[in-house]
Amino acid sequence: QVQLVESGGGLVQAGDSLRLSCAASGRTFSSGVMGWFRQAPGKEREFVAYITMSIGFTFDADSVKGRFTISRDNGKNTVFLQMNRLKPEETAAYYCAARATTSPNVPPTRKEFYDYWGQGTQVTVSS
Repeated sequence: QVQLVESGGGLVQAGDSLRLSCAASGRTFSSGVMGWFRQAPGKEREFVAYITMSIGFTFDADSVKGRFTISRDNGKNTVFLQMNRLKPEETAAYYCAARATTSPNVPPTRKEFYDYWGQGTQVTVSS
């Protein structure tokens, strides 16, 4: 059974940093893609960043460019999200997602691209 387990969330002040982790088990994603999304109360789940696990290509949402960095450890089937200079409006549940293969039809910025999801970790940024 595939599981994605996020960790690293918490309560921080505006301008602080957090590092989220997502550990996958049950299958390898070394040829696929893993990503991060977030969802604030009453809002749609939105794309944050993704990484291709084989070559490490990354892509970030415009709202987080220059502040967030996604990275991977293929040996541990794990991805990370380093979040710097956090803002109160970034308070949300952060979800890890994974797909074992690439797809020519749906981009990894879309929720529909992913086959597996974690339970989420809460990030709260106080002003």
